[in-house]
Parts: sequence; C-alpha cells; structure tokens
Amino acid sequence: MTTTTKLAARSIPHPPNRIPILGDVLGIDRKRPNQKTLWQFSRLGPLYRRTFVGGVHLTFAGSADLMREIIDEKVWQRHFGRPYEKLREIAGDGLFTAANDSPEWKRGHEVLIHGFVPGAMADYHDTMLSVADLTAQWLGDARNVTDTAAMMGDTALEIIGRAGFGYSVGAFDARAAGRAPFAAALTRVFSHVQESAIPMVGKLIGGKRARQHAEDIALMKQTVIEVIETRRGTGQRCPDLLDRMLHPENGLPLPDDNIADQVLTMFVAGHETTGNLLAFATYFLARNPELAARVRAEATAVTTDGRIAYEDVAKLKVTDAVISETLRLWPTAPGFFRAAREDTTLGGYDISAGEWVFVLLLAVHRDTSVWGPDAEEFRPDRWLENGFRPKPWTYRPFGTGPRSCIGQAFALHEAKLIIASLVRDFDLDGRSELDVEENLTLRPSNLEVEFRRIK
Repeated sequence: MTTTTKLAARSIPHPPNRIPILGDVLGIDRKRPNQKTLWQFSRLGPLYRRTFVGGVHLTFAGSADLMREIIDEKVWQRHFGRPYEKLREIAGDGLFTAANDSPEWKRGHEVLIHGFVPGAMADYHDTMLSVADLTAQWLGDARNVTDTAAMMGDTALEIIGRAGFGYSVGAFDARAAGRAPFAAALTRVFSHVQESAIPMVGKLIGGKRARQHAEDIALMKQTVIEVIETRRGTGQRCPDLLDRMLHPENGLPLPDDNIADQVLTMFVAGHETTGNLLAFATYFLARNPELAARVRAEATAVTTDGRIAYEDVAKLKVTDAVISETLRLWPTAPGFFRAAREDTTLGGYDISAGEWVFVLLLAVHRDTSVWGPDAEEFRPDRWLENGFRPKPWTYRPFGTGPRSCIGQAFALHEAKLIIASLVRDFDLDGRSELDVEENLTLRPSNLEVEFRRIK
C-alpha cells in the first residue's frame, strides 16, 4: 500500500464559487455528471469534494494511486451510494442492491456463483450464438442503424433473458414498432435513477417523469413474475440461472420474492452495461477498418460451419484487446463507491470512519502515470504487448472486492463472441462522432453505424 504524508491542516479541494449555505451547487451537470467530474480533476487534482446544504459531501477520487489505497479491504468497503438506494425500489435485495454482508446477499451469491463458472459458460454459449445470428438476421444485407447502443442493448437483453431464464423478451420481434417495451423501460429507469440521485438536482424532476418511472418499474416487475411463473408452470429443468435459484445444488431454494429480485438484477446488470460496451467497441471498429480487418481475420480463422466454438473464444486475442481497451477508455459502469471502515487518510487528507468516496474509473483508466502519454487514445495493441498485465489498482471495470460484478466472465464471453461474429460478417461504417450520454451508465448517444454484409 502506498504511504502518504498527512496534510492535517488542509481541506480536500472543492470547485470554485462555493455559495454560502447551499454549498457547491454551481457547475453540476445533471445530464453528464461523470464527464464533468473528469473535467474537474484536470482543474482540482485527483481528489476533490462537493459539499451541499446540510453538510452532505460528495467526494471524488480519480487516480491510480488513490485507487490503490481505496481498494484495500481492510480499511475500505463497498458503499451503498445514492444511485444504489434508488435502484433498491427496482431490484430489492438482489445481488447488486442488497446490503453488505446481509443474509440475502450471502445466500444469493452462494446460489448464483455456480451459474458463472466455466462449465456454465459452456452451457450458455449456444444461446449467445443464436442471438448473434438473430441480430445478424435483423441487420439483413445492409442496414443503417441510427442508435447502435439501443440495438446492442437489445442483443444483450435477449441473451440474458434466454441464457439466464429461458425467456425471450422479443427484443428484435418488436423493433419494427420501436424498442421492446422492457428494454425501453429499463433505459428510462436508469436515466431517472441517475438524475434523481444528484443532491438538489433530483428535486427538480417533475411529476410526469415520476409517474413514467413508476409505470416502468411495474412493467419490469410484471415481466419477471411472468418469467418465474412460466418456468414453474412447465416444470422444465434448464441449465440456467433461474433453475439454480429454484433448484440449488445445496440447501433450500431462494424465497420467491428474492428470486424476483435476483432476476430483475440480472436483467438490469446484464443488459445496459454489456450493450453499451458492445456499442462503444462498434464505434471504435467502425472508425478503424484495419483493426476491424484484424478482428475479422481471427474470427474467420476459428469459424467452422459458420460457428465459433466455445473453446475457440479464448483464441480471439485481438477481439479481447479491443474489449479491454474499450472498457479502459469508456468503462460502462463509470465508477464505484467506497466507505472507510475506520478513521484513515486518502491522498494524505483525513477521512473519518463511515465517510465515502466515489472512485471515477473514467479518470483512473486515463491516468498518464500508468497508461503513458497516449492514455486518451484508443490503442488495443497495448494489451497485446509481451507481459502486459495491468495492476489491480489501475484497471477495475467490474468493481472491486467481494461485491465486484459476479457476471464478469459472462459479459466478457458474450462481448467477444458478439463482436467477433458481427465483424466477421459485416463491414462497419461509422456515421457519427462519439457523444456519450449518462443513464447511470455511460452510453453512446444516437450512434449511427452502417452494417454491410460481406459477400
């Protein structure tokens, strides 16, 4: 652990123009708060704090050195931040929103961890392939996609629905009349959660948005109830996540209300972040034909009878580098909250027990002291250099500690397979500059890409 000199007489830096009583309310970007925080680091340094009326603090960390301190589980732990609190009304005691060390989290984790081991990944592989084929069929011989993040989100949603719960959300069946209702509701929910979680700003959201939010949650919960009741009604046994919750290897099945929470959690976590990752990767490949050709060549080399086998996904080294570099520059989950277990320091500043900090991966992953002068550039070959392996405090797109993303292996396998399959079969032509919106996650906004099938 890096040691630092305590600066007891100094306060953590804060933005300029603090207003008496109200505090640091100026300069908040309600639409793109994480990108505004990244910009503030360039002015204030890698650690700064906003303070609001009532003594509410928002503290932000944005360097590898700071993350090295803050991922120390002996001193710090996962913090249940304001956005997570807002998600609890959707996912209850699911893995993502359950309290630290709660019985619900421990039991859910114990049951679901078996759904993400290598053997389980092999069970899901064919389903992922079928959804890749479904996406390709929808693209046809040529299609100009005006919202690539929405399309890729539908692909990811269909995969988690089918592979996790044996349930099709009809993501592509409904596209002629717009997005599938579940997918559209989920995107709106993420947007509402982010804005409503910002101090002061959240109070400005109108009643119409609140009513739509309630309707979206009701739709999502009703969908999940249908998923569970359909499986129970058929009595079918499947090698998926739902089966593991209904018929765990050890012990009693999860309670029905917790099963519903877990299913919603997997839909939420398995859709938005992975879909956005696929969209960002598509953007970079569409603007770099030579890199796309390398991805296509390695995918073609492992394709037999039109299929990429489960064991061959590990051979997709260039594709893997594209995914890793995409997550470095644009981690779709932009950061994570940590709270001090005891009185400590961070970067030399006093931190009291219980105080929390938001680690902005968007900044840590661009730290030039780690990634070099080209840290802002998309360069996948950095991941292919001999012996390259990032330190855990320099690259953490799936979080840290026991509450890190349980579905990391699922998401990476899915992302490599979808990107390799689509780039193998289609030429990509980027039609727009990158504009990143924030709906709790980071997401390319209205990203236009033309897909042309290779004859």
